[in-house]
Amino acid sequence: MIENRLHFVRDTTFTEDASKIRTGHGPDNMATLRSFAINQLRGAGHPNIAAGLREMSYQPFHRPLDLLGLA
Repeated sequence: MIENRLHFVRDTTFTEDASKIRTGHGPDNMATLRSFAINQLRGAGHPNIAAGLREMSYQPFHRPLDLLGLA
């Protein structure tokens, strides 16, 4: 089976397949949050999601809010 671009990024960058969240709505909620993060980073012009996450982590209480337009 060929995985689509989004699932591949979620699995390789966020190690989604190794997640321990398995009950209730948890897996769906986490997949939604991961997809949201990927789409926000792509929308901000980050072609490499892992590099974009690293850049956001340099100032974790400022840069993500800037990305979302909340700061």
